Amino acid sequence: MSTNRLHDATSPYLQQHANNPVDWWPWCEEALEKARREDRPILLSIGYSACHWCHVMAHESFEDPVTADVMNALYVNIKVDREERPDLDRIYQTAHQLLARRAGGWPLTVFLSPDDLAPFFAGTYFPPQPRHGLPSFVDLLRQIEKAYREQRDAIREQNATLQAALVELDAVQPDSEDPDGVPLASALNQLAGQFDARHGGFGGAPKFPHPATLRFVLHQGMIRAEDATTHIALHTLQQMANGGINDHVGGGFCRYSVDERWMIPHFEKMLYDNGQLLGVYAEAWALAGHRPLFKHVCERTAEWVVREMQAPDGGYYASLDADSEGVEGKYYVWTPAEVVALLEDAEYRVFAPRYGLDHAANFEGHWHLHVRTDTDTIAERTGLGVRDVRGLLLSARQKLYVEREKRVRPGRDEKILTSWNALMIRGMAIAGRTFERADWLDSARAALDYLRRRHWRDGRLLATSRNGDARLSAYLDDHVFLIDAVLEMLQARWDSGLLAFAVTLAERVLDGFEDHAAGGFFFTASDHEALLHRPRPLADDALPSGNGIAITVLLRLAHLTGDMRFHDAATRALHAAWPILLRAPYAHVGLLDGLQQWLEPPAQVVLRGPAAMLPTWLQTATAAAGPGDAVYAIEDDAGDLPAALAAMPARTGSVVAYLCRGRQCEPPVDTLEDLRRVLGGNNGGAPASDTT
Repeated sequence: MSTNRLHDATSPYLQQHANNPVDWWPWCEEALEKARREDRPILLSIGYSACHWCHVMAHESFEDPVTADVMNALYVNIKVDREERPDLDRIYQTAHQLLARRAGGWPLTVFLSPDDLAPFFAGTYFPPQPRHGLPSFVDLLRQIEKAYREQRDAIREQNATLQAALVELDAVQPDSEDPDGVPLASALNQLAGQFDARHGGFGGAPKFPHPATLRFVLHQGMIRAEDATTHIALHTLQQMANGGINDHVGGGFCRYSVDERWMIPHFEKMLYDNGQLLGVYAEAWALAGHRPLFKHVCERTAEWVVREMQAPDGGYYASLDADSEGVEGKYYVWTPAEVVALLEDAEYRVFAPRYGLDHAANFEGHWHLHVRTDTDTIAERTGLGVRDVRGLLLSARQKLYVEREKRVRPGRDEKILTSWNALMIRGMAIAGRTFERADWLDSARAALDYLRRRHWRDGRLLATSRNGDARLSAYLDDHVFLIDAVLEMLQARWDSGLLAFAVTLAERVLDGFEDHAAGGFFFTASDHEALLHRPRPLADDALPSGNGIAITVLLRLAHLTGDMRFHDAATRALHAAWPILLRAPYAHVGLLDGLQQWLEPPAQVVLRGPAAMLPTWLQTATAAAGPGDAVYAIEDDAGDLPAALAAMPARTGSVVAYLCRGRQCEPPVDTLEDLRRVLGGNNGGAPASDTT
């Protein structure tokens, strides 16, 4: 029986707290009004379903009747799912950083003044008893409420200072000078200085994948023909693929590694990471040599997504927990005795050295699989052929997978988020067309159709749904990530209706999100609920910058449709962000991708012709495409084309190719030989061997 107001939430995270003795409210006007009317501070707790420490604090404090009594007596308690309300999370994480002078995290615990919703104290996890320099949560609750009663003037002064600081952080000063390539080179130098040459990635532990950064470095290395730059991306992708952050039994990547070697992950799996990584690995395979390891990663990741993360009606679920049976990683780890019992002697003979079972346990007395020895070395030591070794490893992994399926599975957050779905649709579209996998494209299209069916209502986009119940106005990321996904799908399978949908979304971005005075885009729409602050996302975090993706997709749409409103808005956004790009280029790779496209528009190839003839041309053009290039194969009878495409007519019984870069177009060509010539040959480089 539910004891608070979270029982009808779409968020599984909020529903996990529906039976707490805490009198939780969702974020709503009724709760805010109650706090104002009763002059009670707000305790805002932000987390998400797959968050390990959120579960710990819930068990220790929110399920405890004594703690709940104190919370209920002193505060209006509001629980927020950061994945459904990234606007609130973004605001209050930034506020935490300003107040605490250190990065935040989850669970985020923030105490708000009810009149202006400004935070006057913020922290993350607090224990039930004092430890590690932290007060007990109950003591903290009493101290904060006492301060609210006795130090009103100081709190008001601090709140005013904080609000001014938030405005200053997001302020832009548009530059009238045209942007140039200086921050591109600066960012590469900065990232090279942070690169871990041995293990890959940037910096030390904990180590995150940073897929947007890897894609930026990969593209820049190829564009500049700089092997050292390309190596940063390729080496990192290889080390992650071989590390324990990659699930070698079931596919998919965990959120981050707790060590610098990618060996032991924090075991939660997030849709947004895997969508981005799937696309990056597919691009790396296509652009920088056909490495079998990268193809293998794409296959295993896509299989996992379709098998475990796609709902029957098409949408992709949000995440898998790190815990099962209350223990982090329990679902994923092994003992040698378990593995010995499952495998034939020949299989174990190659499996143990491959995945580190012949070394000391690496996770709390158990083994978490990571690649320890390459297959060539195992073949040399055992006298087996490399193909035989790989065959034995495959059969061994399949046996472990079957056995693992018998375990209690980690919890799955089954809400469907527009922005995260868009990232996975994009990744599946890139991988599907790269490896000519119609089933992956079908999966992506099913998710896209779900969003259009459930999240598009009365000309407005919604942010989240569960069991088909869609709620909450969509944010900037939802719109621009979805446009990006549609543009990738159009390269795999043309659909004039999808292009029209992307244009409608872009018009909403210009109307509802653009800062018409200074340029650039706010995270929330102009008709969104009024909050403490209206953020303008310029820097990248786990997700690419909404402004960066906006610039990129608006430029692409301008070139595809001929509508220069989109180009002009992208240009205004670049001018607005230019001073920030110069100050900290490496933190803004999303904006740098947009800058690269603005400075040097990539190739746009439009193929027009009979359906039966287009696949060969599409394959040829795709194989020759460089970083950021786009290829659209449009049947000769396609209708409802925008003016720019309608000006590229088909010819009866043959294919004709149009190549443009920005507003500059080559004369059309009608032979494959001429197509290869105008594209300048294959930009992907020679195939590479794979000895992992």
